[in-house]
Amino acid sequence: MARKSAQRRLAAILSADVVGYSRLMERDEAGTLDRLKALRKSVIDPATASHGGRIVKTMGDGILVEFPSAVAAVEYAIAFQVGITDVGEGEEEDRRIRFRVGVNLGDVIIDGDDIFGDGVNVAARLEALCATGSVYISGSIHEQIVGKVDSVFDDLGEQSV
Repeated sequence: MARKSAQRRLAAILSADVVGYSRLMERDEAGTLDRLKALRKSVIDPATASHGGRIVKTMGDGILVEFPSAVAAVEYAIAFQVGITDVGEGEEEDRRIRFRVGVNLGDVIIDGDDIFGDGVNVAARLEALCATGSVYISGSIHEQIVGKVDSVFDDLGEQSV
């Protein structure tokens, strides 16, 4: 049986997850879910739309978003973190929802509405390395945004992901 060729494209991929999600859910499942839904409605969905992104999937404590542009992905990531921080102002520290975000530019395989491949995997690995409330970007993203995004990124050197 002949294998159908996979559809591929280059994409900027953002992977984000909630820091301390298990602790938050253990403490207050319903309240945590309500706060996540409110963040999605007030920050995540509007920022995704305004930056030309597409939410590929959500996974309990995480979100995977695809962008056609590295600049749009990074500008979104920054707006995302600022919006999440602003909404969390005034909440008790142990109840605040905070994210870490990884962004990568890479080739993806398209399967229906989902995406797969090393491009996605690297974004997820960067997010796992990321400090709370921060955005970590790959070298391929950095090459695309130099001089185009009004933010400074520290070079953390080569990372094994």
